[in-house]
Amino acid sequence: MKYDFNTVEPKWQKAWEENDAFRAVDFSDKPKWYGLVEFPYPSGAGMHVGHIKAYSSIEVISRKKRMQGYNVLFPIGFDSFGLPAENYAIKTNTHPHDITEKNIAHFSDQLRKVGFSFDWSRVIATSHKDYYKWTQWIFEKLFEHGLVFRSKTLVNYCPHCKVVLSNEDSQGGKCDICHSDVVQLPKDVWFLRITDYADKLLEGLNHVDYPESIKQQEIAWIGKSTGAFVNFRLAGTDEKLEIYTTRCDTLYGVTFMVVAPEHPVLDKYKDRIRNWDAVEQYRRESAKKTEFERTQLVKDKTGVKIDGLTAVNPITGKEIPLFIADYVMMGYGTGAIMAVPAHDQRDYDFAKKFGMDIVQVIKGGDISKEAYTGDGEMINSGFLNGFTNKKDSIEAMLKHIEEEGIGHKGVQYKMKDWAFNRQRYWGEPIPLIHCPKCGTVAVPEDELPLELPPVKNFEPGTDGQSPLAKIDSFVNCTCPKCGGPAKRETDTMPQWAGSSWYFLRFCDPHNDKAFADRKKLEYWMPVDQYNGGMEHVTRHLLYSRFWHRFLYDIGEVNTPEPYAKRTYQGMILGADGEKMSKSKGNVIDPLDIVKLYGADTLRTYVMFMGDYQSAAPWSDEAVRGCKRFLDRVAGLTDIMTAEKEDPKLENSLHKTIRKVTEDIDNMKFNTAIAAMMSLINEFYKAGSITKDDLITFIKLLSPFAPHITEEIWQYIGMNPDGKTFITLSSWPEYSEEKAKDSVIELGVQVNGKVRGTVQLAADISREDALAAAKAEPNVAKFLEDATIVKEVYVPGRIINFVIRK
Repeated sequence: MKYDFNTVEPKWQKAWEENDAFRAVDFSDKPKWYGLVEFPYPSGAGMHVGHIKAYSSIEVISRKKRMQGYNVLFPIGFDSFGLPAENYAIKTNTHPHDITEKNIAHFSDQLRKVGFSFDWSRVIATSHKDYYKWTQWIFEKLFEHGLVFRSKTLVNYCPHCKVVLSNEDSQGGKCDICHSDVVQLPKDVWFLRITDYADKLLEGLNHVDYPESIKQQEIAWIGKSTGAFVNFRLAGTDEKLEIYTTRCDTLYGVTFMVVAPEHPVLDKYKDRIRNWDAVEQYRRESAKKTEFERTQLVKDKTGVKIDGLTAVNPITGKEIPLFIADYVMMGYGTGAIMAVPAHDQRDYDFAKKFGMDIVQVIKGGDISKEAYTGDGEMINSGFLNGFTNKKDSIEAMLKHIEEEGIGHKGVQYKMKDWAFNRQRYWGEPIPLIHCPKCGTVAVPEDELPLELPPVKNFEPGTDGQSPLAKIDSFVNCTCPKCGGPAKRETDTMPQWAGSSWYFLRFCDPHNDKAFADRKKLEYWMPVDQYNGGMEHVTRHLLYSRFWHRFLYDIGEVNTPEPYAKRTYQGMILGADGEKMSKSKGNVIDPLDIVKLYGADTLRTYVMFMGDYQSAAPWSDEAVRGCKRFLDRVAGLTDIMTAEKEDPKLENSLHKTIRKVTEDIDNMKFNTAIAAMMSLINEFYKAGSITKDDLITFIKLLSPFAPHITEEIWQYIGMNPDGKTFITLSSWPEYSEEKAKDSVIELGVQVNGKVRGTVQLAADISREDALAAAKAEPNVAKFLEDATIVKEVYVPGRIINFVIRK
């Protein structure tokens, strides 16, 4: 059979769609399996090869699961709100809604052309009002439960996008959207109290099947630490500066304190500060720096010693200098730190620069050269002297500070609350109303969705306000509580809002009475396997786990965790081994490959190019190799025979069934394909293949290359009505007995070193195996004139002779 992919692939894509081949059935008696991918942002550029690889793992597993009798939910949707569409709309003088809808249509067409087995009846888009109605509803529930608050704070602000960014969206001091430098600005910001869920998010990791690397990233980002809060009094006042430390055992070594430039204690005691001008100047310089710049360990240490204020070490009673320095942040901890320069390198460098005392309290190292950060015996530490165990030292000091009323045990988190508002147009309107009498109140539930008003000018204002603030008809409203005049909130939600619960909506995408029917949630949730990128571990994955756990706590969903299993894919690099980018000219358009070689070739290559979780460079030659493989698959129809099966081929076939089945389950897609390539070589070497063996072979290949296998299935008479699809047929099963090798090759060791190999029958006796090994010529030489002390035989694995000469 000659395979014409240009004709065949559209034919089967149409047939699958017309016959609802991939539609998930609510409440089916079959066991359910819910596979999820990170739904795409519908950019104008359309799909890239990264999308193909990211979706192909769940695609292959979904197709196999259907063939194994599962009721599979494999949905797709579009994360369609966000800045890229708005920025492009401004640039081209079009509306973001029009651009987004056009891009969704384009993206959907591309996904269909690759043959993904999505359930297209469940498509959602976060920018559609029937979806964002429920995003707003969940936000109002968060508000109702005290998890939404507003605070004036220094924020990460992108001057180019004119938008506030969370820490997660401005890592490295760069805007995640346009990669411009981020600056710090004071601003009123809406926050979600994700920190209230820090312990639950950590604990939940104990009950999910995630790679250890993903768990560790989330653990590190949350950054839970157990330590002590200690109060340092400002000399001559009743004012207390609270600090947090994980090493309260080093309090005897505190020789100065540092507070953030924004600390309110400075303004409170301004009249006492004799160098106020220097303090103000330093504050102005600090405000120009991003959080990333301020907290870099390798940067030059800057600061100002406050003339007129000192602190008192609560353990020694000594007055110690007080500094301001930009590496201390108000948003982290308490905005003040104790400095132990002998045992912290940053404190050490600061002390050296400003001539501060350095008091060693842990024996070890040479503090004339650098801080000693190891463990050791406590010295110069009063009642702790002689302690050699860090844990015991900390416990003793904790007991002391609690007894003296100067501190207490506590917990801190590195993660900050989630900055949740954006001053842009293309996002979910925040459904809150500001009333001068009632304060901030939620839009009544029966008025949701609060729709985005149609506007022509949606450019962000230079005053930091949302474009919605310019629309009087939107802003001015009536308070739902008192009926008086009020104003709407004009900021919109970040793009992460809609993606924080989309997996729930897929369970019931057309429900207009709830975000999803409870019984359908109980049937489908949790997601059985979720594949996505490592770059979203500390953003989308964390945020969606937070929203889901909140919904669980208020009784709206049935599981505490949304995803039972999370996996990830490695990056596809350019042919030059570098990350793909337009500027480097190494970007591969997947649809170019579809046009040249067919979707099945693209699908097979992306799964064959290397370990799925590792980065791999693109290879045009390897693509052509996959095309040749599929041509050989089509050619199997030309050597199909009615003759009896060769017993050797039966053994190889059952081994391949076992290998492919296990490898798909373990996401070892490349070795599954390699096994099928080896088997096809055996078929061609034999010169024939039985119809039953061909059916088994194309079933194994079907999840990877569904179009060609569907065509062969019909060609050999298995689909006479055009509706009996191979993709819905039964998955092959192997026989352990038939998968066993009749002959095995074993290495023969002498004193633990391999000296020869022997071919043995799989069911050979111990005596016969040892005799054959002794007869192997090279082994025999080593056994000659030697005393065999011990004979080791592990069937199928090893033969070893322990000898003495």
